[in-house]
Order: sequence, then C-alpha cells, then structure tokens
Amino acid sequence: MMKQHAQVIGQFTANADGPVHGVSYDGRLVWAATGTHVRAFDPEDGTEVRALPVAAHAGTAFDGCHLFQIADDLIQKIDPATGNVVSTIPAPGRGRDSGLAWSDGYLWVGQYRDRQIVQIDPGTGEVIRAISTSRFVTGVTWVDGELWHGYSEDGSGGLARIDPDGGDELATLEMPGVAVSGVESDGAGRFFCGGGNSGLIRIVSKD
Repeated sequence: MMKQHAQVIGQFTANADGPVHGVSYDGRLVWAATGTHVRAFDPEDGTEVRALPVAAHAGTAFDGCHLFQIADDLIQKIDPATGNVVSTIPAPGRGRDSGLAWSDGYLWVGQYRDRQIVQIDPGTGEVIRAISTSRFVTGVTWVDGELWHGYSEDGSGGLARIDPDGGDELATLEMPGVAVSGVESDGAGRFFCGGGNSGLIRIVSKD
C-alpha cells in the first residue's frame, strides 16, 4: 500500500464563521456546504461567487446539472442557477451521513461512524450496495475509476484510496493534525478538501 504525506498546494476560506461540511466541484467552481448555505468559489483565488440559502449539513455532489446536498436525514436535489430544491430523497443513514459524490449515474454516500460508503439510486434513495472501510468516512470522490474518501479521527485526517469491490485500502495521503470534512477531485490532479472547523478548503495534489 502506498502511504505518503499529502502535499497542500493552496487553500482559501470558505466559511469564516463556522465549519465546512461538504465539498463539490462543477468543472469551474468549488461548492462548499456551510450549514445555512451552499457557497461557490473560484478555486484559483478563493473568491466567493454564489451563495444559495439552503440547508447544508454534510456532503455535497454535482451530477453535471444539479447539486445534491445532505440536509439532516434528506438529500436535496438543487438547481444551482436558482437555488430551488427540485426534489428530495431519504439519506440512507437517516441523519448519520457524511460525504457525498456522483459517479456513473449513482450517488455515493459516506457514513462516518459506520465506516462505509453506500451506493444509492439518486431518484429513489434505494440502496444498491455498501462498501466497508477501515476508517471514519468524511467525504467521497471518484476520479479516473479510483474511489477515494476523506477521513478524520482525533484531529488528524487525510485521504484514502480504497478498492471499490472489497474496501481494502490501497493508498493514503496523510494530513497529520488537519481535519478533513468533504473531498472532491477536479479530475486534473487536485483534491479539494474541507477543513472542518477551520472553515478552510485545502487544495491537495493527487500525486
């Protein structure tokens, strides 16, 4: 298994008044869940571009058209142009969910305490399967066919790549002393990582 320290290549403040709960990327902007809003930022300079007033308590995802946002025991489907909630489905953890990602037509939901990632139907919330991991899951992302998740425990965190079939850990990017809350790849060698109570989003090199 490959294990190394993460290389942080940039950061910006996404929430000056509290934590970051989830992170996504739409190909241009980084979206951050900050409790009462989902906020969009230019990742190159950290400028806030948009703020949608919707409940945002955990993971965030983008399917190419809509945002998906965990709010307590629901997953909201949101029109990013208007901020309107188009529909909702039950979150599989019933309020115990953490990360969220979109890939291959499905939502992938991290569950922190249960140490697992659950694949669900985005239209109905039906659970397709669950992948067990060895760590507390704080965020989920797919990149180039690889499944990565954020983790945090006792104030330290990082990113782990796991086998999507068996859940075995294949690689880690460790971030000692740094919390990770939400993660998304830009598909071009960078991860955007929520920084928990610091309110930061850190940009981490994948390689």
